[in-house]
Amino acid sequence: MQKLVHGLIQTNSTKIVLIVLDGLGGLPVNGKTELETADTPTMDALAQSGACGLHLPVACGITPGSGPGHLSLFGYNPLEHQIGRGILEALGLGMDVRRTDIALRCNYGTIEQGIIKDRRAGRIPTDQSRKITERLKTAITKIDDAEIHFAPGMEHRFAVLMRFPEPLVPGADSINDTDPQKEGKAPLEAAAGTSAAERVARVARKFVSKVAEVLKGEEKANYILLRGFSVMPHLLSFKEAYGLNAVAIATYPMYGGLAKLVGMTTPAVSGGVQEEIDYLRANYDKYDFFFLHVKKVDSYGEDGDFDGKRRRIEEFDALLPQIVSLNPDVLIITGDHSTPALMKGHSWHPVPIILKSPYVLGGLCKGFSERECTKGELGIFPTVNLMSLALANAGRLKKFGA
Repeated sequence: MQKLVHGLIQTNSTKIVLIVLDGLGGLPVNGKTELETADTPTMDALAQSGACGLHLPVACGITPGSGPGHLSLFGYNPLEHQIGRGILEALGLGMDVRRTDIALRCNYGTIEQGIIKDRRAGRIPTDQSRKITERLKTAITKIDDAEIHFAPGMEHRFAVLMRFPEPLVPGADSINDTDPQKEGKAPLEAAAGTSAAERVARVARKFVSKVAEVLKGEEKANYILLRGFSVMPHLLSFKEAYGLNAVAIATYPMYGGLAKLVGMTTPAVSGGVQEEIDYLRANYDKYDFFFLHVKKVDSYGEDGDFDGKRRRIEEFDALLPQIVSLNPDVLIITGDHSTPALMKGHSWHPVPIILKSPYVLGGLCKGFSERECTKGELGIFPTVNLMSLALANAGRLKKFGA
């Protein structure tokens, strides 16, 4: 699809705003989903006049990670571009990633008698996490012939680069996560999926052991879980693919890293959703495409907090009129995947979407929810097709053929 679209691009002055409420989709608890329970008058009004539907980030029945989910939203086929979470976290934290590096996204966790009690160490405060990461940075600088570089992240997260003395061979990042994805289980051992990854896996195992020794006195963050072993990939830039001058407004590093990977401008934005909207409004004349990311909807879903997720959705809806007042030519509101509080994690369920432009039918949905979106004109479609819909509605695609 991206190759087809690339040949049809035409430039104009239209504006596209893509808002991603991370983990937006849900499942019913007591008969209603989080979206159905939430009081969302602004999104409901947009759904009534806009085009609605549901999208599939990867394929039917496949549960996507955040990386594949966002790549699909940006029009990159996640089956062709399988990118580890580590590289996204490292880029988002401003690390200088080289062709000799293996990037990792790490979680602090709590372990007792060899069993994981909390995969996120109680979501320890960012300032506390940063202090612990500084201790590790001082204590661990090299393992075998690999330099070890740290970058503190938000809450329980941080990134690590294992820098080897020469460029890595293909398959060197083929190593499983050590996070079993559930509490009550033992951490997994880093194991090589190919012979090319044996060397890296060996360094990873030694790294986990050294970190555990440094952290053994910590009450909560006494262990680490490794995720997303990855090397720097090669992708066509967003500007090359779509002719758009794009900016990513995201406070969590991984999402900024993903945007940076595809060539978006990634300003440092701190604070909450209001601060993100303030940046959008202040810089509205500078860009054609705006990706605004809202994280906490997903966080509460992962914690199994149905009411907390509902509240985050309502809080966003109360701020949304500030964006609507800018009158973008195309306004899209959706998620990168579903995170039902019922399941306490990502799921394979299609994700609800609103696309507002002057060139839609509209009038098919009474509000914005998973059930209402099944009635919308967009139907259920592959997420990777969203960018072509956005560009078409923005008048940025020429006719195909004679």
